[in-house]
Amino acid sequence: LGKEKFHKSQLWGYCNNVAMLIGEDKPGIGGEPLPGQKLKPKHTVFPREIASDAPAWVAFDKQVLSFDAYFEEEVPDKNQELYRIRHCKIYFYLEDDTIQVVEPQVKNSGITQGTIIRRHRIPLPPPNEDQFYTVDHFNINIEVILYARRYRIVDCDEFTKNFLRKMGIRLNPPACRPDDPYTKERQKIVDSMKPLRPYERLDTLRQFLEYDGHVLRFFCVWDDQESMFHDTRQLVLHYYLSDDTIEIKEMIPVNSGRDTVPLFLRRDKLPKYAPTGLYQPGTITNRTVLNVFGGLVGNKGRYILDNRKTGAVHQEFYKDCDLRIGTVINVWGRKIILCDCDEFTKEYYRTKYGITDFTPIPYKAPPPPEVEKKFPPYTGFGSEEDSLCSCLSLLPKPPQKDFKKFMEKDRNGLESNILRFLAKLITDNPIDKERKFIISYFLSDDTISVFEPMQRNTGILGGKFLERGRIKKPGQELFKSEPSEYFKAQNLFVGARVCFHGHNFLLVDADEYAFNYMEKHANEFSMADISLILKKLKDVAEPCSREVKQMFAATDPHHTKVMEYDSFRNLIVNITNGTLSEHEIMTLGRCYSVRDDSEMDVHFLLAVAQEQLKKKNFENFGQLSAVFVYNDREKCGVLPHEMCRTICKSFRLPLADDLLQALLNM
Repeated sequence: LGKEKFHKSQLWGYCNNVAMLIGEDKPGIGGEPLPGQKLKPKHTVFPREIASDAPAWVAFDKQVLSFDAYFEEEVPDKNQELYRIRHCKIYFYLEDDTIQVVEPQVKNSGITQGTIIRRHRIPLPPPNEDQFYTVDHFNINIEVILYARRYRIVDCDEFTKNFLRKMGIRLNPPACRPDDPYTKERQKIVDSMKPLRPYERLDTLRQFLEYDGHVLRFFCVWDDQESMFHDTRQLVLHYYLSDDTIEIKEMIPVNSGRDTVPLFLRRDKLPKYAPTGLYQPGTITNRTVLNVFGGLVGNKGRYILDNRKTGAVHQEFYKDCDLRIGTVINVWGRKIILCDCDEFTKEYYRTKYGITDFTPIPYKAPPPPEVEKKFPPYTGFGSEEDSLCSCLSLLPKPPQKDFKKFMEKDRNGLESNILRFLAKLITDNPIDKERKFIISYFLSDDTISVFEPMQRNTGILGGKFLERGRIKKPGQELFKSEPSEYFKAQNLFVGARVCFHGHNFLLVDADEYAFNYMEKHANEFSMADISLILKKLKDVAEPCSREVKQMFAATDPHHTKVMEYDSFRNLIVNITNGTLSEHEIMTLGRCYSVRDDSEMDVHFLLAVAQEQLKKKNFENFGQLSAVFVYNDREKCGVLPHEMCRTICKSFRLPLADDLLQALLNM
């Protein structure tokens, strides 16, 4: 009695100072159930080793148990059947313990099928209607009652079996699945029925599904002897493996004078040419029909299908086994030769029929000789390129410039891409001999400009001597069909003689950028290629190598192994007898020159480096300093040169190699 009173007291609570019955689900102190109280689980409780600590809607997302079941339904208003066996699927969703019952569609059943019970939590049958079905209530070969309808579970899928075994549920053996007696009886009637009308099934679905989109292609030739000019027509034959049809297209050459037609032969089955000729319309039919009564019973007749096909005419059609290279096929009276095929067709015949010989038959006529295009001579109006564009098309377009070369060779930062040379006029006039000119060659568009610096007390006004533009080489005919030749960068070097519009110039020097650029691109400028220069010098000086050594020793009496450039130049000129140009001698001297290391300002180098680091947004100075301190094991404040360079490279310091080398050296 005391326990009962304690239990009843726990069921009551207060809401707004009013005593109310809370419910039987309220536990005791500490969450422990009261004596005689059975707590009802709200959801399925899974073992810890199966489910994770994640919530159920995460741990069991898209995991569904599937059971095969059936139920019996009474049919009180029909004599042919007393009950029906209806098969269905029971789906149990693990994430929220919801259940769905679905009945598969049966053809011509006359019953509304599909979802029988929509997805939701289903309560247990009375007297436990306050509880819901969980996974513990399901097994094989048992019955479950869902809303007063009794379902018999006969089997489940493999995933459901594995899950129930992990839950510790002992699975019952699968039960047999009974058939609906009325459906079975109807199936017997359907199988025994014979169609009253002529019917013959031709199943081509398998061939279509297997070979849909697979087409054999052959290149063919039709020798049209009946035409006026005895033409040879080139055709392309397509054989569709999905339905054994053939389509032929004609390859009409350009300017042949023929009308362009979409198809030479419409896609259809191509019959083989019979010895007796073509069959009359109606001779060949898909099926033969027999009149059983004839005209005995009035005007009515009873027709049945002739399964033996008595008197039927069988016509043969071209198949894939009949098409091979070198075969002649008859296309409605036209003899067509198969000459070649594509790679897919070769692989198909190689795989299916084991054919390995695919030697093509030459069928294309040799191409006619190409007619050389002859352009009219230059008229003198505009540029040559602009006048040539009017001969290439009816609507003249402006000449295209080399935009890629312009983007690569245009000025970019400190790279000017301009080669500058110092030149003098070649003339007998004593006044013009002293004049100096600066010739600039622009690599972006191969243009040249000439500028004359102003000199005091010469009486000549300096300034622009020649407008920037492309300059033709001298000695060319003005009005000609061939394009003219223009001065290139390879034609300008120290010692070269050039003629610009009747003015002869001698290039006597070049700036440092021009020398560096030509030596850097030695594959384009042979005058700056030191390997070619040395090879040429070796061929000239090797026969008199002893005399050459004596001449160099006489020039250096103090054995300093160093000599002036003028003495070096005179010796090379005497040795080669003018074989090497002035630019080649200067390149040779620059290669073996002794360059004084000019002292650099430390503050200037630091300023340049800080500017580069600021532009590249380098901010890892703290880590860089920490790495330097860490590598200074002896705490002397000095690290080897190579170690400093390695540390800077590991941090990907955005500085040029020469700038970093100069900083480390200083």
